[in-house]
Amino acid sequence: MRQPLSVIDFATVRKNQTVGESFADSVTLAQEAERHGYTRVWYAEHHNMPTIASSAPAVLISHIASKTESIRLAPAA
Repeated sequence: MRQPLSVIDFATVRKNQTVGESFADSVTLAQEAERHGYTRVWYAEHHNMPTIASSAPAVLISHIASKTESIRLAPAA
């Protein structure tokens, strides 16, 4: 029996990186997770943190859903 695996993404903004580049990294992470058979990507919601770009998980999820095929995307509770 296969164990379902998930990933959690904080949309980290690295040093000298823009929020847009961070979102592009989140897309790549979701695509790679999907390609490797992961079941879901969870998106954490954080506010007022300059190194985390996931203050609106619904917007990030919508963006990533348009660039993936079948992986489940959800806000972390």
